[in-house]
Amino acid sequence: MTKLKGWIVYNGNLREGKFLDFANWVKEAASRKGIEAIIIKNNELLVTVENGKSTIKGPFEHKKPDFVIFGDKDILLARQLEALGVPVFNSADSIEKCDHKGRMYQVLADHQLPVPKTIIAPMIFSGMDVIDDTPYRQIGEELGYPLVIKEAYGSFGQQVYLIEDAEALLVKIKQLGGTPYVLQEYIQTSHGKDIRLNVVGEKIVASMIRKSSSDFRANVSAGGKMETYFPSEEEKELAIACSRTLGTNFAGVDLLFGENDKRYICEVNSNAHIRSIFDCTGINVADTMIDFIIEKLKESK
Repeated sequence: MTKLKGWIVYNGNLREGKFLDFANWVKEAASRKGIEAIIIKNNELLVTVENGKSTIKGPFEHKKPDFVIFGDKDILLARQLEALGVPVFNSADSIEKCDHKGRMYQVLADHQLPVPKTIIAPMIFSGMDVIDDTPYRQIGEELGYPLVIKEAYGSFGQQVYLIEDAEALLVKIKQLGGTPYVLQEYIQTSHGKDIRLNVVGEKIVASMIRKSSSDFRANVSAGGKMETYFPSEEEKELAIACSRTLGTNFAGVDLLFGENDKRYICEVNSNAHIRSIFDCTGINVADTMIDFIIEKLKESK
């Protein structure tokens, strides 16, 4: 049997070590299954349009892997790999749906999945200022205070702000300017705590609860502490429904605690980092990811 060869793509311009750590973590899991996997920076795969077609140039242009694990959000590169016939996990479409929080909430809500009340901020062109703050005052009245602002693009709980009143809201929207973002009702009952469920295929493979005593965000990077969590069947079904709806093969689904045991979707991460949940639960999600890819490639043949 021919040895499988895979690429693990990560962003070569990020200083944050978590992204390369994820790539190494997955490579080690692939190696345990006898797969030859190499780690490649996205800037080593240059999408090039010439002579009436698009292709990839760079040091790997004459090589074609059996699959790619795409640990980045370079959507056009992911689409190009797919156009060349390479199976990409997660797909470009699913990454794109998860990457912009406004788009993610739209898709989830269109499938009747429980999202906190959210208003997508009107688009402002880059470099432009807010001229009329009337719509934002109305949004504040609609959502109530405190409310949450989330920049459309962001990870690890960064670019998320708790806004206490109308004055703070107007200050923040002027600071954000043309940055895309959403405004969302604040789920007070989930202050400083949430659940992370890692989904592979249509199975929950690991879960943890995160709690912070010092921040409204529960993210470990914001000071949250982790504990192993045993989700209910309803929580499992909700997380799987999120992954299925957005089309992810792998996802980290974060749920909030609403009143009367209701759960809300905080967000779905198509590029979920998996070291923290290993440290918490002892479960290596990367092993399950590789098993899933092997099965998918067998089915395709």
